[in-house]
Amino acid sequence: MADLRNSYPPIKCGENLFIDLLRNYGLAGRYESSMRIFLRIPDFGVKRSVRSLNTLLNVLIQNQRFDLVHAMFKNSKESFGITPNIFTCNLLVKALCKKNDIESAYKVLDEIPSMGLVPNLVTYTTILGGYVARGDMESAKRVLEEMLDRGWYPDATTYTVLMDGYCKLGRFSEAATVMDDMEKNEIEPNEVTYGVMIRALCKEKKSGEARNMFDEMLERSFMPDSSLCCKVIDALCEDHKVDEACGLWRKMLKNNCMPDNALLSTLIHWLCKEGRVTEARKLFDEFEKGSIPSLLTYNTLIAGMCEKGELTEAGRLWDDMYERKCKPNAFTYNVLIEGLSKNGNVKEGVRVLEEMLEIGCFPNKTTFLILFEGLQKLGKEEDAMKIVSMAVMNGKVDKESWELFLKKFAGELDKGVLPLKELLHEISVS
Repeated sequence: MADLRNSYPPIKCGENLFIDLLRNYGLAGRYESSMRIFLRIPDFGVKRSVRSLNTLLNVLIQNQRFDLVHAMFKNSKESFGITPNIFTCNLLVKALCKKNDIESAYKVLDEIPSMGLVPNLVTYTTILGGYVARGDMESAKRVLEEMLDRGWYPDATTYTVLMDGYCKLGRFSEAATVMDDMEKNEIEPNEVTYGVMIRALCKEKKSGEARNMFDEMLERSFMPDSSLCCKVIDALCEDHKVDEACGLWRKMLKNNCMPDNALLSTLIHWLCKEGRVTEARKLFDEFEKGSIPSLLTYNTLIAGMCEKGELTEAGRLWDDMYERKCKPNAFTYNVLIEGLSKNGNVKEGVRVLEEMLEIGCFPNKTTFLILFEGLQKLGKEEDAMKIVSMAVMNGKVDKESWELFLKKFAGELDKGVLPLKELLHEISVS
């Protein structure tokens, strides 16, 4: 900043440069720097306006310094020579509502006309939102009525805030009534409105209604996010409508809404749960043509294949992971070890454990339990101690696993290779 001020020839800059600095420091969580810059703007021969004040107030709200918002507002004219506008007042109202001091926010609303300003839709919606955050829906409804009485027509945001409040309290029928009121008043719902209602319908296990509203959302060219798509697909699948969920996937593709890994993993999980692993693989292959699957997606499909005993396919998928430089984690190894052990191929499971240890992936209690159970079924329990020895030598044993080893082998240490005191020592230092 000093270089900018003392440069020769002098660099000319306007208020916009400082507004950008205020905003960027705020986004970085450095609200103190934003305050310092705001106070020093005149040092650079630039006149401060209400725009830089409003930017600073917004930064303070983002950083939850609501007390400073009130202080800056009170001193705006006397200390900074800035006359607040309606946007400044709205930011103060927002800060007070965020503090849950809605009573003071209402006082500001009443004082706005004395400042030669007129409260607008944002002012009322902010106070309505304050009551909604408090769970006081009756007061929120009164604010809505007051808006109408004063000639303000609520927009989609106002209605959506009210609907969201009812949904969070589980009062879904009242939320639906608010949406009906929107339609009666010819207010078009936006994507947030749809998101609020669709999530509420999914929570209520009304998958058919959620699907219909989701279709309506797509028809109006709104782009649902991955989280919302997953909610609808989960709701359909829980309602045993997996085919309908797959149909939704196809419809999204036609609407140029590319499903991501989270959505694909959800759908694969449910197809595998119904034993439809082949269809899950086809879906995976279709997605793979245009995108790179995530570790979660690979894990979900590998787990489904292992559960069905399709270990050859699981192995091919494992190889595909390596080719795409997608590193397996403990979950991937565990499901593969479990699949191999359940199908009587414990020897291969032990080989996978060796690889797991070599690459520095930490086995957990589940990994060892799976192998011990597999060896017990084959009558090769003596090999269990070899696994313990291998794990100890690699130093990849957590406290829970040590406790498992001690419990399992304390009574038969004469058969193994680890003395009791070594086990106890390792537990104490883990």
